[in-house]
Amino acid sequence: MKAVLLIDDDEALRPMIAALLEQNGWNVLEAQDGEAGINLARLHKPNVVVCDLLMPRCNGYQVCRAIRAAPDLRETKIIMISGRGYATDKMNALEAGADEYLVKPIDPHDLRGALRRLTAEDFPTEIRPRVTPSGGHGPARVKFWGVRGSIASPGPDTVFYGGNTSCVEVRADGEIIVLDAGTGIRLLGLSLAQEFNGHPLNLTLLLTHTHWDHIQGFPFFVPAYNPKNTVRILGYEGARQGLAATLGTQMESPYFPVGMKELPGNITIEELRDMEFTVGKVQVQAKFVNHPGICVGYRLNTSGGSVVFIPDNEPFHRMHSRPGAADAKALEFADQQDEKLVEFIRDADVLIIDSQYDRAEYESHTGWGHGCVDDVAALAVRAGVKQLFLFHHDPTHNDERISRMLAHARQIAGGGTHVEAAREGLEVVLKT
Repeated sequence: MKAVLLIDDDEALRPMIAALLEQNGWNVLEAQDGEAGINLARLHKPNVVVCDLLMPRCNGYQVCRAIRAAPDLRETKIIMISGRGYATDKMNALEAGADEYLVKPIDPHDLRGALRRLTAEDFPTEIRPRVTPSGGHGPARVKFWGVRGSIASPGPDTVFYGGNTSCVEVRADGEIIVLDAGTGIRLLGLSLAQEFNGHPLNLTLLLTHTHWDHIQGFPFFVPAYNPKNTVRILGYEGARQGLAATLGTQMESPYFPVGMKELPGNITIEELRDMEFTVGKVQVQAKFVNHPGICVGYRLNTSGGSVVFIPDNEPFHRMHSRPGAADAKALEFADQQDEKLVEFIRDADVLIIDSQYDRAEYESHTGWGHGCVDDVAALAVRAGVKQLFLFHHDPTHNDERISRMLAHARQIAGGGTHVEAAREGLEVVLKT
C-alpha cells in the first residue's frame, strides 16, 4: 500500500484529510509540526507528503527544502496546502520543491486529482481519452487559427484570410499538437475550453522559434489557467537565453500581470536537443531553416499523413543569386541547402510555408528571412507536395492582395500540387 505523510498543526482539519486519504487506499502517517514531519519522512520514506504551509517552528517551505535535500527522498512527491491562495505563495512553494499547491478548505476532488497526477499508475480513476470525440481519434486534421506574420493586422481588409499571427492546430493519433503561439492561440484556447467543458485537456505546443509574433498569444491561452490541464511546450534554445526564460520574460511585470510560474495549469517547458522525437504516436522531425536566430520547421508524420510547418524561411538560392551577391561556391552551397529542404518536405500531404512576399517585394526584402511566393510554389511541385498552403501573410497585404498571390502560385504549380492561401478557421482533413 502506498504511504502518504500528512503534516499539519490543525488538530481539527488533519483527521478529516487523513480519513479522506485512507478511504482512497492510502496508508497515512501523521505529524503535527514540520520538524516531526521531516523525521517521519526520513524514517518511512513516504510516496507523497501533504504539508501545511504555515506551521510554527518549521514551515512548509522548510519542509520542502529538507525533503528535496535528502537523496533517499528524491522520488517523494510534495503537495503543499494552505489557507492562502496568493500567487506568490504558490510560486514560492513550487520553487522550494513542492509538486502541487492546494488551497484550503481542501476539495476532495482536487486532492484526488493531485494524487492522481503525481502517482497516476497507482491511483485508479476515470480514464478519459486524451482528445474528445470531436476529431482527435479519427482522420488527421489541420486547423488554422492564425496565419499572419510579423504583427497582427485586424481590420475590414483582412476579414477573409484573418489578421492573427501564427498558430495551427493538428489533431492526429489521439494527440492535440499546436504549432506556434501567435495571437491565434487565444481563439484556439477559447474553443478548446468550450469543447472540453471542464474535462482535463492534454496538449503539446511546438514552437518554431521565439520571435514575438510566434509566442505573443500564449499569455492569453485559456487552457494554461486551468489546473486540470497539462500543456507541454517544446522548442529549441534561443540565441541569448533558454526557452523558459524567453517565454517567461514576456509575462514579467511590468509587461503582463500574471507570471509564467503563476499559471495554474500544469505547464512544462522542454528544450529540444534532438531533431527527431515523438509526441505520442506522432513521429516529429525538425529542421533548422534560413531565418534570423534559432528557427526550425517541423514535419509531423502521423498515421493519417504528413504535415510540414515552416512559417519562416528564406530560400538560400534566391538570397544569394542577386547580382554581385555571391560567387560560384556560395551559390553551390545555397543550392545544397535548398535541396535539403526539398528532401525534408518530400511527398508531404500538407505543406504550410512562409510565402510573405511576391517577386517584386522580395527584391527590397532580401535577407529578411522570409519567402517569395514564386519560390514556394516551385518548391512544392519539385518536392511532390500534395497540398500547399501559403502562410505568414504580410501584415500590409489585404485579402485582395493575398488572393492575387494565390492565383499566381496556382499558375506556377499547375495541376500537380493543390494550392491554397491559409485562412483563419479553415480546417483540412487528411485523406489516407
